[in-house]
Amino acid sequence: MISIRGLTKRYGGTLAVDDLTFDIMSGRVTGFLGPNGAGKSTTMRMILGLDHPTRGRALIAGRPYADLRRPLRAVGAMLDARAVHPARTGRAHLLAQARANGIPARRVDEVLETVGLAKAARRPAGTYSLGMSGRLGVAGALLGDPPVLVLDEPVNGLDPDGVRWIRRLVREQASEGRTVFLSSHLMSEMQLTADHLVVIGRGRLLSDTSMAEFLAAASPASARASVPDPEERSSLVRRLAAADGVRVETTADGRVTVTGRTAAEVGDLAHHCGVRLHALSDVRVSLEEAYMDLTARSVEYTTGVADEGGRR
Repeated sequence: MISIRGLTKRYGGTLAVDDLTFDIMSGRVTGFLGPNGAGKSTTMRMILGLDHPTRGRALIAGRPYADLRRPLRAVGAMLDARAVHPARTGRAHLLAQARANGIPARRVDEVLETVGLAKAARRPAGTYSLGMSGRLGVAGALLGDPPVLVLDEPVNGLDPDGVRWIRRLVREQASEGRTVFLSSHLMSEMQLTADHLVVIGRGRLLSDTSMAEFLAAASPASARASVPDPEERSSLVRRLAAADGVRVETTADGRVTVTGRTAAEVGDLAHHCGVRLHALSDVRVSLEEAYMDLTARSVEYTTGVADEGGRR
């Protein structure tokens, strides 16, 4: 578990992180989201003792990172995949970390195999692609078999197969009871990976909730049905539209979109009315849509180009 309490960081007159308080629990994947300049990297650096907070504290299993005697055995981290001496081989890089933390050399070969770098282990790290560098960074995070993982943009540079591999890896780690905290700008992948979300903007906490609750709060209940018979469709629409707080839209091909009711509620009403449905599903906003709405006023760097929804 990672505990953040009142965490604040100032750089001169700039308030980078502003009184953050939240917990990163074990046994689940917690996604860390925020626009560029929101303070995500600074927060992660303070968790790992690389930056000192102006105020507040970040504790790993109740202790500051600086107090950990064998840090790689307590927390595995990847903040910068390129932070490797380019002339040193991937294996030599990991071996140096292992020796400094009392980890046997055989573990180096195990994690190289795990991340798919066994064949490239004796190549200079400077010849690695961005995706390979990311895999080496993940290998370093796994080296001490730690109960806590902190990963900053672990999918950068990975191909689709590599992205799926990271998803499986972090979910397996969480299922074994580990604490997993990762950031990413790839919203579609975060939606598939994270159980819980922490969202910040301009250094302040915007949301700390489960993925399901975050998405549910972003839009009212809505459902979409396909009703092939025109008369049955009209009957169902009239019954739905008569209810308070319900909005119904139809299309010529028989699709009915209902805002204010779930798929289960629409299905129950259709059954009661004897209306035949060919399809029925809940309509959910994507994580990207929910995230953009939440952080619209917290974006540090904006362009003059409007997105598809008209936002700038």
